[in-house]
Amino acid sequence: MSKLAFLGLGVMGAPMAGHLAKAGHTVTGYNRTQSKAADWQQRLEGEGLAVSTAQTPADAVADCDIVLACLGNDDDVRSVLLGDDGALAAMKKGATLVDHTTVSPALARELADAADKRGIHCIDAPVSGGQAGAENGKLAIMCGGTATAMDAATPVMEAYAARIVHIGDAGAGQTCKAINQVCIAGVLAGLSEGVRMAQATGIDADKVLEAISGGAAQSWQMENRWQTMMAGDFDFGFAIDWMRKDLAIALGEAKASGVSLPVTALVDQFYAQVQQQGGARQDTSALIRHLPEISE
Repeated sequence: MSKLAFLGLGVMGAPMAGHLAKAGHTVTGYNRTQSKAADWQQRLEGEGLAVSTAQTPADAVADCDIVLACLGNDDDVRSVLLGDDGALAAMKKGATLVDHTTVSPALARELADAADKRGIHCIDAPVSGGQAGAENGKLAIMCGGTATAMDAATPVMEAYAARIVHIGDAGAGQTCKAINQVCIAGVLAGLSEGVRMAQATGIDADKVLEAISGGAAQSWQMENRWQTMMAGDFDFGFAIDWMRKDLAIALGEAKASGVSLPVTALVDQFYAQVQQQGGARQDTSALIRHLPEISE
């Protein structure tokens, strides 16, 4: 078993770090909001697990074999991981850094370069599966980095992953995650219109779901969000604010690559409308709110 630090104990990081402790690793947690770290420690200790917390990223990573992070955005990663007071500067030579934050591929490459100069292995490893995937230990992880880093990190990540794929060099994991979000955006746009059409026609929506979820229209979003979208229930963890952050990364990468993403750009505008309607912290399936509700 390894000595680990987990930086970022939010809706994703807290359950991921918990799975590591349950797998028998020695885990030190850190969160910028200290009360969240204290709550995480108390919950796990209540389950009979011995975990600890640290007041700073540097204290958390001291003498750790592997450091994992799940933060918010590029600025958060720079603040917590980079710089003279960041976690990277305090890590021991030969350790491995695993960044699960969804950030720009450019920052992932910058982080990998900084790690390499310090003799530290690094992978960018954004995840897909949302809060439920983190809690159930069923995340899909897309990775960019060296084979050496993957060899060190994979046995640890298996504690909360259903699938781990090494995509390529540094930044490749983040590029893959951008593509993932592009695909989700398009699916949710079509699903929103399908739900609204079912409501408008008065057809039995449960029978529609039964019929089409077994055919070519089937998707994870349909199976897990059709009925909640019908009910107007949007409390599932991955907020529209975060989706718009991810889509901004995707659109930026596409522009740099000379690729046009017209559907993604349009869906991003729809999400902006839902934000303005007060849905910024609602789940991404709240995209349906940009369409007028159907009167009974």
